[in-house]
Amino acid sequence: MREQLAKTLGEVLWTDLRTHVARDAVILVAADLDLLDVGQAVASNDTATVEAWITAGKLTKPTAEELSRWPLQLDLRFLSLVVAPFVLVRRPASPPPS
Repeated sequence: MREQLAKTLGEVLWTDLRTHVARDAVILVAADLDLLDVGQAVASNDTATVEAWITAGKLTKPTAEELSRWPLQLDLRFLSLVVAPFVLVRRPASPPPS
């Protein structure tokens, strides 16, 4: 399964995610988790592991602030992994303080 998931792993622009955000399918994955590990847990319905990550705040939905800020960053990229019906994405690095 991991090899199949790895085929859908790649970088995408914010504009590629808009339709998935509109259908509430984007899940942000914390930087300390491996996207393929998360994808495998989601695909295999490993509820205990996924719920533990959610409880720990390591899997979240984009916030209203992020959704209003991201479209302003024209070249904003995410590392993404498709695990239908979800799209798992790595949160972009925070911009340096101005």
